[in-house]
Amino acid sequence: MKILKKSLSLVLALVISATVLFGCTEREVQGELPEQGGENSQIQSEIDENTGDNTEIDTGNGKDEQTDLQITVTDQAGRTVTIESPAERIVSSYYISTALLVALGCEDEIVGIEMKADTRKLYELACPQLIELPAVGSGKGINVEQTAALEPDLVILPAKLAESAELFEELDIPTVIVNPETKDDFEACAELLGTLTGNTERAEQLLAYYHEKAEMIENLTSSLEKPSVYLSAGSSYLSSCSSQMYQTELIRICGGKSVTEEELTGTYWQNVSPEQLVEWNPEYFFAVSYAEYTLDGIRSDSAINGISAIENNKLYTFPSVIEPWDYPTPSSVLGIMWLAGVLHPEVYSPEQYLKDAKEFYKTFFDIEVSDDLLGVVAQQ
Repeated sequence: MKILKKSLSLVLALVISATVLFGCTEREVQGELPEQGGENSQIQSEIDENTGDNTEIDTGNGKDEQTDLQITVTDQAGRTVTIESPAERIVSSYYISTALLVALGCEDEIVGIEMKADTRKLYELACPQLIELPAVGSGKGINVEQTAALEPDLVILPAKLAESAELFEELDIPTVIVNPETKDDFEACAELLGTLTGNTERAEQLLAYYHEKAEMIENLTSSLEKPSVYLSAGSSYLSSCSSQMYQTELIRICGGKSVTEEELTGTYWQNVSPEQLVEWNPEYFFAVSYAEYTLDGIRSDSAINGISAIENNKLYTFPSVIEPWDYPTPSSVLGIMWLAGVLHPEVYSPEQYLKDAKEFYKTFFDIEVSDDLLGVVAQQ
């Protein structure tokens, strides 16, 4: 009899439990959720954190904090790349990407760098610790074994080294390819690196400054006569920028017209003949700051004597001691401003250029720069 009573009690308990269980389930389906607070609220909070709320939180330092840290991007080679959280151990084998990382405030996250870092004035002034980092690559190649030994959570490669990305993928090392060869591609590169490092706000700030100053210069010069300009490459003054290169866009923004714009197509420097240069007869002749020749050497070349720029002593070297301004670097906007001051000093003075340039380096690199580093006059 006792056994029967115990059995009946057990069955009754199971029935009651089932009723309560199914009753709760029905109430939840109908929308009668538990009130906020208490243990249920804490559990729900933990679930929300684990499932990932992608809301960005402004921390005041330009970095984004996300409850879901995984980041997926499409790089500049069209590849889909995913990293588990904002990169904290970065190898950059390309100067432009390294300079962008510094401008984004990520110099402490860099563990490997491109070769010849000790020649970069920007590193010396803004982040000398980079010069001591392992030099693992260049535009010609990258040491995969040495890079892997640094245990990076992100490797950045220039487009020329795209094939090396497969080697890092085999090692499960996330790798992005960048190709900032035009103005638009440079901006896309800045946005890409801002996303991968959790510094989208800082990237937006940098690009907003670039847009503001470029638009200002373009507006100042839009109604003025456009002088003809020839910009020579680093290796030879008989090599110049082609139509799709950043340098051609730079000249246009500054209120000039590149003599090669309609003649040379493509995205790389191209050789020209002395006869072609004489036929173009540019009013201004600019050499890049890293030129392997001198302006005196240009003047003494009898094959190009007689062109307007030489006859009127309008030969200049870009004064970019800190970093090159003729190709897409974070400070290339200063090249736009300096060049506008040379072509159209009546609308943009050397004094204003100095003020703007010093403001830029203080804002984005936290360094004070002297007038001689900014090179108001670079004519020889």
